[in-house]
Amino acid sequence: MKILYFAWLRERLNRGEEEVSLPPGVATVGDLIDWLASRDEAAELAFAKRSLIKAAVDAKLVNHSAPIAGASVVALFPPMTGG
Repeated sequence: MKILYFAWLRERLNRGEEEVSLPPGVATVGDLIDWLASRDEAAELAFAKRSLIKAAVDAKLVNHSAPIAGASVVALFPPMTGG
């Protein structure tokens, strides 16, 4: 699965995307964020305020309880502002 990071997530993680193989038990966007945060200190800090993180699964905006089974791409980004 490809994970895309945008805005300050990309800056804090020092990467715009990565390919991952999910471990068993990672079934929702929330599970994915928890797993990503557990991998290293930079990710833990980047995802510290999980409620701010928005997500899209295969280009469809979803909430953290959305399943990710069979998804090709998950995009993670902070709230968007401006016009």
